[in-house]
Order: sequence, then structure tokens, then C-alpha cells
Amino acid sequence: MSSLTNIFHQLIFSPSSLVPIFIVAITILSKWYFTPSKTLKNPPPSPTKLPIIGNLHQLGSSPHRSLQALSAKHGPLMLLHFGTVPVVVASSAEASKQIMKTHDLAFSNRAKSRVPSILSYNARDIAFADYGEYWRQIKSIAVLQLLSHKRVESFKRMREEETDLLIERIRNISCSPSPVVNMSELLISLTNGVICRAALGRKHGGEKFKELFANFVELLGVFSVGDYIPWLSWVDWLNGYDVRAVKIAGEFDEFLEGVIEEHVERKREVSGDGDDDQKDFVDILLEIQNNNDAGFVLERDTVKALILDVFTGGTDSTYATLEWELSELIRNPEAMRKLQHEVRQVAKGKPKITEDDLDQMQYLHAVVKETFRLHMPLPLLVPRECTQDVQVMDYDIAAGTQVLINAWAVGRDPSVWADPYEFRPERFLDSPVDYKGLHFELTPFGAGRRKCPGIQFAMSVNELVLASLVHKFDFALPDGQNAKDLDMSETTGITIHKKLPLLVVATPYI
Repeated sequence: MSSLTNIFHQLIFSPSSLVPIFIVAITILSKWYFTPSKTLKNPPPSPTKLPIIGNLHQLGSSPHRSLQALSAKHGPLMLLHFGTVPVVVASSAEASKQIMKTHDLAFSNRAKSRVPSILSYNARDIAFADYGEYWRQIKSIAVLQLLSHKRVESFKRMREEETDLLIERIRNISCSPSPVVNMSELLISLTNGVICRAALGRKHGGEKFKELFANFVELLGVFSVGDYIPWLSWVDWLNGYDVRAVKIAGEFDEFLEGVIEEHVERKREVSGDGDDDQKDFVDILLEIQNNNDAGFVLERDTVKALILDVFTGGTDSTYATLEWELSELIRNPEAMRKLQHEVRQVAKGKPKITEDDLDQMQYLHAVVKETFRLHMPLPLLVPRECTQDVQVMDYDIAAGTQVLINAWAVGRDPSVWADPYEFRPERFLDSPVDYKGLHFELTPFGAGRRKCPGIQFAMSVNELVLASLVHKFDFALPDGQNAKDLDMSETTGITIHKKLPLLVVATPYI
């Protein structure tokens, strides 16, 4: 979300404003006084709101941090108002559990958002589709056909090949006259390569594609005034969000059409069904569509929406997590030494790590969990919407209320975690807490019905790459910089990345 202060400053003071200030003021006052509100018997505690914008001015440029600060004053379940929309924010493990488990059905719908809907074929994907029969059908396809254990295993060799390529690229740079490695750039390339090969059948690169993908992800995270103050939706038109979303959606649609046609043409040239282990996601979806295996009509736009879901979700969040993991290890040399010792002991002189080695690496698993705790890829998860009146923690929540789960704040809750701002993987060595949706202290993938179905795929990439990196290299910051001085500033958006690229000197170990 971008800063609301900036948006309203541009609205009022920009010389390009299309509406005189006095008309805006009259409209604002009339809407404020004549908009009805639903009275709750026992609503969650709320900070004071302003006319029209409610609590939007309190979000700032990092909403997860601003909401954490508000929850410290008002409690783990609080009611805010974003314009005309009531929004409940959960900032504790117990509040998260009641929403994603106890009352999961009541909170399984998605909050409506115009720009993501445009980008996802009118919300025909898994992430943004309303809860109902259509969503259950496409979720079943993803779970049973695209992201099953067997299917994820079928991509093992491909993941190892892409990891080997990453290692080779780092080695070549480290031995060059300019040995500083831009790990952020290489990790983007890696995750793009893995997801492209699994989902689309081959790599798709080039600056144009990178720019298209970057614009797509950026738009998913923009703040749309019209979502919360519908009668000010023209502000989004002024900001160009709708126009940009339609343009990017069209370009991605053209790209996906080309990918599908490429698969259709290849299918004509090859007789038989082929090796099931060699099929990518497009092959599988087209086969389901042609054979009517879904039990419902699998339309072309649904096929493209599912491909887009897997591609964008798998690339952006996996890259962000790897970047944060390596950054934290560089800032914490003792944790890096422990992990390198474990990985190199398991490897026992082998030239490379394979996925079969990962189960033996307990400290590796602890590092991954600790990174998730401190750096949730989606700190507020994907917003939900309450579909019926319900009580949560003895408070009344009305149907139609939007719900945000501040998983980032839960991960730093001092009542749950000792020294919550310190990177200490050891806290997970004797802890049953995991990230798969059963422990609400740590929910990077969500939980309940709307839990991300791609956990196994994402983690198979994450753990293999991280183990391979620390197996093959020792890392330091360039120009003799102190590791503790590594800038850990965040970007804004739906996925939180490092603001500055991670630049390192990688010294080959083997």
C-alpha cells in the first residue's frame, strides 16, 4: 500500500485535479453524514477515526508495522475503518487461530479488490476467487494435479539443474576481476527459471519479460482508493492504476496465449500422452480441459488464471524468502557457521547437495522457520472477508467486514517469542512449531481453507538452494563492510523484499 498522505496531498493540491476543492468538500461532508453504519453490540476496540478516510491515515508506507504499533495500544483484535469499509486486524496467534480455524468457514471469502481482480481474469484464480463451488473445483485441480507430492517430486531433477546453474554462475563471478555478486539478481533468475520450467515448460527471460513481471507484482500491492471509498474511485483513474492494470493484464494474457498455443502445437507433433513425469503445468491443465476430467467446464481463462497464480506466487515469495535467509545469515556469522557445519557434515565430501540430503539438516529447517518468523513474504497474508455475523474473542464481527491477519506482528509477539527481534534459529530446534498451517504462531502460507497449496513446491526450492549456497561458498560483504551494517530496509507492496539488492563476495569452499 502506498502512503495515504501522499495520495490525498496529490488529490487536493495537484494542479491537474479535475474537481474544485469546494465541490470535493461538499461531496465529502454529504457522504460522511448520510452513509449508514451497522451498530455492533460489542465491537473490537478501535482507535479514533477521521471523517471519510477513517483510519487510513494511520497505515503509513509499511502497514504491517503501523498495524503492529496500533495493536500494542488497542489489543490483538481491533476494528479499524478504511474509508467506508470496516476492517478487523488480528495480531496474535489466538486471534489468528479463531479466524483461520475456529471460524474458518465464516472468514473464507476474499475481500474485493479491483486491481487484483483485473490482473487475475476477474478473480478466477485460487488466490482471489470468492469462496464457493468454483473455488473448490480449481483448488482441487491445484492440490491433486499440479502440486501433489508426486508432481512436486517429478520436478526434482529440474530443481537440482537450476541450482547447479546458480552455483556455477556465482563461481564464475567470484573468479572474475569484478567479484561482487548481486545475489538478489541471481535469486530472481533462479526462481524464475524453476517456475518457468515447471509451469510453462521452458525458461522465459529477457528484459521485457522481467519488466512485465515486476509491473504485475507491483500492481498487486498498490493501494486502491476506490476499494475503500467507492465515490472517490476516480482517484485511481487519476493515478493510472486501472489503466496500467488493464494494460499489464493484456500483455500477460498475450504471453500466456502464446505459451498455450506453443503447447498445443507441440501436442499435435507428438503422438500419445507422453511421459507423465515430463509434463509441465500447462500440459496437465490442457489435458484436463480436453478430457473433461475436471467435472466441470475448464475454460481457457481459468487455465490461464491458474498458470498465472502458480507462476507469480511461486516466483516472488520464494525469491524474497531466499534473499532474507541469506541476508540474516550474513548478519549473524555464528548462525552461518552452524549451518555450514551441518550442511558440510551431511554432504561428507560429495560434490553437491541433493534433495535426499535435506531431511538430515535440522538446523537448516530452523533457519528457514526463523526467517519466516522475522520476514513473512506476505506480512498481512491475503485479505479475507467475513460472510456472516460471528463472535471472535468475545467481540462481535459483522458480515461484510474485511479481515487482515498481521502474521508479521504475530511472528514478533514478545508474549510468544523470547527476544523476538533477534535472529535465533536455535529457538526452533526443540520446538514443534511449523509453518504448514497447524501452528498459528507461524503462518507464512496462511492456514485453513485458504492456505496456500504450494507449500511443498516452494520449500523444495528454498531448502535445496539455501543448503547448496552455504555448502559451496563462504559469504562476506564487499569492501570489508561489517556484517552487522547490512541494510535490511524493506520495500512496500504485497510481498516484502529487501529495499537494496544483496551484494556479496562469495569465496568458493570446494
